[in-house]
Amino acid sequence: MTKPSSEKMKRRALASERHKARHFAMQGLYQWQLNATPANQIAAQFNVDFNMKGTDQDYFLELLKGVQYSAQEIDTILLPFAEDRRLDECDPVTHALLRMATYELKNRIDVPYKVAINEAVNLAKKFGPEDSHKFVNGVLDQVARVLRKVEVAAK
Repeated sequence: MTKPSSEKMKRRALASERHKARHFAMQGLYQWQLNATPANQIAAQFNVDFNMKGTDQDYFLELLKGVQYSAQEIDTILLPFAEDRRLDECDPVTHALLRMATYELKNRIDVPYKVAINEAVNLAKKFGPEDSHKFVNGVLDQVARVLRKVEVAAK
């Protein structure tokens, strides 16, 4: 059995750190949606209350701040794809995940669209209401076709 290359190990470590960042960002966005706590305050609280070791702290903060600052623009992007549901009627976990993944699709071209979608779907399976992952997957797939047209076509 061959040992993974150091480049492969670095990519795995980054993926794990980003996964944790998304997990905590989803929780922070949930909190923000419920009580409008600013991103910096949420980040400070999370650093005290949770074990953030092995988390890409910069990415966590970028997602938290980026979604807060551009929530209205993100919701405008999401609205046509949310089927008959109004976004404000979505449960807070689903809404947070849709916003976070849409932020990544729009602003983080270094993150493959499939990664952004899969991370949101997996978090929805773990934390969202039953079958919310199907809704998240369907909406984000359509968003990716618009925001990442070339990348989706190249698959």
